[in-house]
Amino acid sequence: MSFTVAMYDKSLSEIGERLDALALDFHLLTFDEAGRLWGNGAELSPDETEIDYVWLSARCKMDGALEKAFDLVLACKSVGVVQTFNAGLDDPYYKKISDKGTRICNSSAQAVGISEYVLAQVMSVIHPVEDQRKLQADKQWQVTPFREMSRTNWLIIGYGPIGQEIATRVKPFGASISVIRRTARAVENADRVGTLADLNDFAGDADVIVLACPLNDDTRGFANKQFFSAAKQDAILVNIARGPLIDDTAMIASLDDGRLATAILDVFDEEPLPTDNPLWSHPKVRLTAHTSFAGEGVYPRWDRLFLDNISCFVKGEALNYEVDPNIIV
Repeated sequence: MSFTVAMYDKSLSEIGERLDALALDFHLLTFDEAGRLWGNGAELSPDETEIDYVWLSARCKMDGALEKAFDLVLACKSVGVVQTFNAGLDDPYYKKISDKGTRICNSSAQAVGISEYVLAQVMSVIHPVEDQRKLQADKQWQVTPFREMSRTNWLIIGYGPIGQEIATRVKPFGASISVIRRTARAVENADRVGTLADLNDFAGDADVIVLACPLNDDTRGFANKQFFSAAKQDAILVNIARGPLIDDTAMIASLDDGRLATAILDVFDEEPLPTDNPLWSHPKVRLTAHTSFAGEGVYPRWDRLFLDNISCFVKGEALNYEVDPNIIV
């Protein structure tokens, strides 16, 4: 049985040789920046075309072609599987695609880079590196005490591939790790596991709170006044998930009154962040431009994930990172 696979034409030019080397039996279609579908050199009508597997690569996003690709998927007569470069599926297009019966696989490729970003940012807060550099510049011989990672308690909210990679890197330091996830079932590297119902209790013990969960009706704005009131004094907050998880007014108030020590923010309600947003200049905020995913290994991992998954699909094996449609909202 031969399957029909569609991908962005510029992605094919980058991955074609490795795809050919797999020697898989499928019929290949491509689509361009304008969302036009092509097969055997001829333009195809989406509403007459059935596609078994569509790869939405990061290159689509880079070239500004992602929305056209979404529209194409929705316009097709049928699409069996969509594999995307996104980790989070809160874009409304994914719900529309899922509702048509299309299976969706998301990505773990960002997880390594994001976990290293989190570790680097947190360590830069608890270690007085800037003070040490100033002492060096001033030629002052002075001991600089620092907080040990081994004595910190971490709360990771969301335990998909990103949360798991963070825990994998934090655990060897000897830190304690608590996890909030959909069920309280024990998971690797976690000393304690709970659900959103346990959130405020867990927050009271956490020196570092990392938001790594999906954005949905249950999590939107959950980091609110009540949450920050329950947080441990001088906690460090890290958000590498989605901006709308946080009530910014409540967070800023918590920073101002000394409850939170630092907020490390890589995602925001509005992106790019407007220049008049007070987060830019807040002395206790460290912000970056949604860049935590941008490790040098993420693009090769995106490609590798597609190559692995298309092999599984053609061979009739289970797909990697297939998402339960019930959690796409």
